[in-house]
Amino acid sequence: MTLKQYKQKRNLKKTPEPKGVALAPKVKGHYPVFVIHKHAARRLHYDLRLEMDGVLKSWAVPKGPSLDPSVKRLAVKVEDHPYDYKDFEGVIPKGNYGAGNVIIWDRGFYGSPGAIDKKEHEKTMLTGLKKGDLKIVLAGEKIKGLFALVKTKWDDKSWLLIKEKDQYAASEDVTKKDRSVLSGKTVEELREAPVLPSLPSDVPVTVSPMLATAIKKPFIDPDWIFEIKWDGYRAIAIVGKKKVMLHSRNQKSFSLKFAPIVASLKKLAFEAVLDGEVVAVNNKGLPDFQMLQDYEKSGLGRLIYYVFDILYYQGRNLKELPLIERKELLKKILPSLGNIKFADHVWKEGVAFFNAATRKGLEGIVAKDSKSIYREGIRSPHWLKIKKQMTQDCVIAGFTAPKGSRSFLGSLVLGAFTKGELTYIGESGGSFGGIKPKAIYERLKPLAQKENPFKTPLSQVGPITWVRPLLVCEVAFTEWTKEGMMRHPVFIRFRDDIAAEEATR
Repeated sequence: MTLKQYKQKRNLKKTPEPKGVALAPKVKGHYPVFVIHKHAARRLHYDLRLEMDGVLKSWAVPKGPSLDPSVKRLAVKVEDHPYDYKDFEGVIPKGNYGAGNVIIWDRGFYGSPGAIDKKEHEKTMLTGLKKGDLKIVLAGEKIKGLFALVKTKWDDKSWLLIKEKDQYAASEDVTKKDRSVLSGKTVEELREAPVLPSLPSDVPVTVSPMLATAIKKPFIDPDWIFEIKWDGYRAIAIVGKKKVMLHSRNQKSFSLKFAPIVASLKKLAFEAVLDGEVVAVNNKGLPDFQMLQDYEKSGLGRLIYYVFDILYYQGRNLKELPLIERKELLKKILPSLGNIKFADHVWKEGVAFFNAATRKGLEGIVAKDSKSIYREGIRSPHWLKIKKQMTQDCVIAGFTAPKGSRSFLGSLVLGAFTKGELTYIGESGGSFGGIKPKAIYERLKPLAQKENPFKTPLSQVGPITWVRPLLVCEVAFTEWTKEGMMRHPVFIRFRDDIAAEEATR
C-alpha cells in the first residue's frame, strides 16, 4: 500500500484530484467499493479501481469493460489511488498529469466469491493480487456479476479483464451507456469548475438564508431552474478547518439533533458554507416531517441533507456569483456521503416537474432564476415556492375552550405579522395534524397571559386563553377572504425551526 507514486506524478496544488490523505475506513460491515472512471485524456480509456488495503488498486482499461465472456480486455496496472478518489469527477487542467475530463462511469460494491466476511475477502484479494489472479463479483449500476482479472506473461503491468459466464453476461456493448452515474453527464459535457472571483472572506459563524416567495401556479421559463421542495428543516452548514456547525434558519443549533449529518460534514475536504434542507425519509422513500421532528428521540427514518447552494468556498465569498455557477461548483466538489446529497434541478419545464413531484407525494417545487445572486435574509422574487396546497406559517396567539366531547382546548387562534404588527387571520381546530389536544395544551399552558397579543380586540370569537406569541404552526387553507382571513384553515404541524417574527402573511 503506497500513494508515493500517485503524489509524485501530480501537482496537487494545481489539480482538483484528491490529495490522498484519507485511507479507507476500517468499519465493521463496511463493504469494499469499486469505481470505474471514464477518462478522456490524451486517449480515451476507462479506469477500474478496487478498494483494497486502504487504497484503490487501479487498472487502465483502454476499451472499457465488456459483458461478453468471449471478449478479453487489456487492463494495465497503474499506481494506487487514494480511497477518496472514488468520489472524484471533474476536469484535470491542461499541463497536469492525466489532463482531461473524468466522470464516474460506474460504481458500487464488490466482493470475492465465497468469502464469508470482510477479513477473508481482504486476504483473498491481496493473495490474488500477488499471484496475478483475481476473481471479483461486482455490484454496480451498469456492471454486475463475476469477473476475472488475470495477469499476463507479457510484463508486470499487463492484465486481462474477462467477464465470467453468469446471468449478467451479455453481448451488448455496455460502454454505449456513456453517462456518469453521479452527475448524468458525458465526458464531453463535463466542464471545468468556474473560475472563482478573488473575494477573500472569513467563513461566517452564522448565515440568514435567502427565502422564497409563495406563488400559486408553476410556469415554464428557459432562464429558470426548478428543484424539489423538500419537506424538512432548512439548514445552513458552516464547515471550517476545526469545527462544523449546522443551524436552522433562525440560528438554532442542529448539531446535536442531527449529529449523523454533522459527522458526514466533517469528512468534507474543504471549507465552505452550504445551504440545504434536512429531511427524514421513510421506508417508502418519501420525506416524513413528523419523523424528522421526532428523530432525536426515536432515531427512526433515514436522515438526508439535500444541499442546493454554496455561499462560501475555500475563503471566497460566492454570493455575488449567478446561482447556476454556484450550483455547478457545488455539484463538482460535493462527494457522495450517503446522507449528504446534491439537490439537482431541471431547466425550463416547471409545469411538468411540478406535476411529477406532486404525483410522487412531494409537497411541491421551488423555482429559481438561474442568474440570481444570493441575497442573505431576504424573501426574494427570484426564488419562488409552489405547493400543491396553499399554506401559511401562523403564530399561535391563544386558544378557545373545548366543546362537546373534546378536552383541553377547542381551536387555536392564529395570527401573522404584517408590516411588523401581529394581525388576526383565523382559527383552526379539527384533527391538529394527528397531534393530541393534550400535547398541544401542555405546550401552550406555560405561555398563558392576560393580554391580547393583537392590537385590536376580536369580536367574532368567544372566550380566549391568550398566550405569548412565540409558537409557530403551519396551516393549510383554500383561499384568503376579502377580510384577510384564511378560509377553511387546517392545522398541519408545529414549525419549531421558525421564529415567530418570520411568520409573515
